Amino acid sequence: MPMEKYIDIIKNSYSGYWNYLKNEILLQNHWDNYFYGLIAISLLVWLLEILFPWRKNQSLFRKDFWLDTFYMFFNFFLLNLIVFIALSNTAAALLNDGLGLIGLSISSFQLFDVDNLPKWLGLLIFFLVSDFVQWNTHRLLHRVPWLWNFHKVHHSVKEMGFAAHLRYHWMEPVVYKSLLYIPIAIIGGFDAQDVAIVYFFAIAIGHLNHANLGWDYGILKYIFNNPKMHIWHHAKELPSHVRFGVNYGLTLSLWDYIFKTSYVPHNGRDIELGFEGDEHFPKDFLHQELYPLKTKN
Repeated sequence: MPMEKYIDIIKNSYSGYWNYLKNEILLQNHWDNYFYGLIAISLLVWLLEILFPWRKNQSLFRKDFWLDTFYMFFNFFLLNLIVFIALSNTAAALLNDGLGLIGLSISSFQLFDVDNLPKWLGLLIFFLVSDFVQWNTHRLLHRVPWLWNFHKVHHSVKEMGFAAHLRYHWMEPVVYKSLLYIPIAIIGGFDAQDVAIVYFFAIAIGHLNHANLGWDYGILKYIFNNPKMHIWHHAKELPSHVRFGVNYGLTLSLWDYIFKTSYVPHNGRDIELGFEGDEHFPKDFLHQELYPLKTKN
């Protein structure tokens, strides 16, 4: 396959995403506007933190508030422009070309056509499959030492707040999306506006999980991840039998209860957050991004 094809994919990815992002900011897209959707959800959850603070002594502009706000926009938008869209589009083309050499395509593995299903059922399947794959990927980030070095960026949060949700190293979405690509391709057939519903819901739950809120949603805590559960995922000290981590759920807590990785021993409002040795972890964006590249496992 000529190299020019992949060069064109990279060039078109950059120009295409730049035009998309520009249209998002200039309000030239439809209701599924991720830029202003993220801002709206963030302001709403921050308002809830102001009205119903769980940790009363935590400042409104908590520790690393502005660092996390930068991470939020960098990871959700600029990272795609700098590397991720071009990388993912090129990887998808390489996979399809590789399958083509043996007379196959990714559509050869498609289990069913979601167009033949009711829209709500197709979206539910998409949501459950993607959340389960991401739950397993999250476990890997804690169990594989070189992946844990990347994931430390997220666990370097010392005071929880909504924007901490999107503090993560740029390598994490590469891992998540790589492992998610084939399962989602096997389902396939979703249009952008349908998927936006799932993403906005996941963003809202993720923001709430990290917010300064003391909610667990009552009986729904066994289905949805929540602030009282997720704070234990960020606990600095855990018993030896769960030393690799607990409560891996992103949107759903269901998987943790099914596979017995749930852990909420008591009210965790005032527990110390972080990880062993975090006092030596870099405090600024650039050095946090470089940390895994300089650290031996």
